[in-house]
Amino acid sequence: MLTQPHLTDHERIVITGVGLTAPIGNSLPEFRGNLLEGRSGVVPFETRYMGPVLAGVCRFDELRYQKRKEVRRGTRAGSISVYCANEAVRDARLDWPAVAKDRVGVYIGITEHGNVETENEIFEISKYGYDTATWSHHHNPRTVANNPAGEVTLGMGITGPHYTLGAACAAGNLGFIHGLQMLRLGEVDLAIVGGVSESIHTFGIFASFKSQGALASHADPAKASRPFDLDRNGIVVAEGGCLCTVERLADARRRDAPIYAEIVGYGINSDATDFVLPHASRQAECMRLALRRAAIGPEQIDILSSHATATEQGDIEECQAIREVFGAAPRLAVNNTKSFIGHAMGAAGALELLGNIPAFQDGMAHATINLDRLDPACGLPQIVANTPRDMGQVNYILNNSFGMLGINSVVIVRRFTP
Repeated sequence: MLTQPHLTDHERIVITGVGLTAPIGNSLPEFRGNLLEGRSGVVPFETRYMGPVLAGVCRFDELRYQKRKEVRRGTRAGSISVYCANEAVRDARLDWPAVAKDRVGVYIGITEHGNVETENEIFEISKYGYDTATWSHHHNPRTVANNPAGEVTLGMGITGPHYTLGAACAAGNLGFIHGLQMLRLGEVDLAIVGGVSESIHTFGIFASFKSQGALASHADPAKASRPFDLDRNGIVVAEGGCLCTVERLADARRRDAPIYAEIVGYGINSDATDFVLPHASRQAECMRLALRRAAIGPEQIDILSSHATATEQGDIEECQAIREVFGAAPRLAVNNTKSFIGHAMGAAGALELLGNIPAFQDGMAHATINLDRLDPACGLPQIVANTPRDMGQVNYILNNSFGMLGINSVVIVRRFTP
């Protein structure tokens, strides 16, 4: 049996505030409630040149923390980030005016950024004979890679370090991992971390998945996202965001902060095999690396939040990786959040992690919905299908997030114990 290494309160990193917007909720309680009730957020959506598609669409109050002028000047990813960051700070019960803003870091994972604005500008100048005199002077600050994190610093007066972490669909986890590292290095005293996505507003992502034969369709939008199911036919693209405040335990204790969970393990590695096709063994290695850092065995994981996107090879490779690491572990519950909201790209890992964290309080593993005919190649006995599973007590959650060009990330959190 592995034992948790002794860490000081300055080395232990905890999640103290949550802000999110997802196709099924704009707060953690709302998001969690819809996950447990099995409600899908996938709806019909119109996109340029392609007409009707299916997508996970967020509906949050953009003007809660921004003025109309700021929304117009910025980006959708920026607005999502500003909303989620402010909600997280508020949820963490921070005395924001008294916080030293130069000691706050903002680390936001993204899959891609700039495509939306570039597509929009090209569409607009096409109406004027491609005269670049009509090109927006806001284009450059809208499309630089640090835009979402930068908009947060502008909106909240943060003068510490900020950047976005381009890690494809592994990016949501990367925000948490980088925040943890910077806190332990003493570079910042508070980190705002997670991931965001504006992907549904670029027609290119839909067109590319369609050309790959990987864009989901279904007569009933709510049933379109079907990870592990034999009748799946591709990815549902979604937007969203989830940002959290993470702090050293010593600082959280000092102000009697709420604590959702402690981050105890993580792993990042690369397949180095293909642009888009995943590699089960590398994914398994990433999970093992996270388990070693957490100093726990696979039998101690209660819930595994899967990455599965409802592509055949992606689902099968991840299931093979899970078998390699966990075997037939009888207590393990494997679930999937994309079946509810679609694939929120850079936000996916963060939303999927936080959607599961309330299990530390309610003891429930939310289900994978739309799982009517389990693909035999994905036949893990631990998959929670269609109905939530009462786990009793949940102590450890492992969150998988994998991305194109073979980037893999895993985060492990545990129930906070003083």
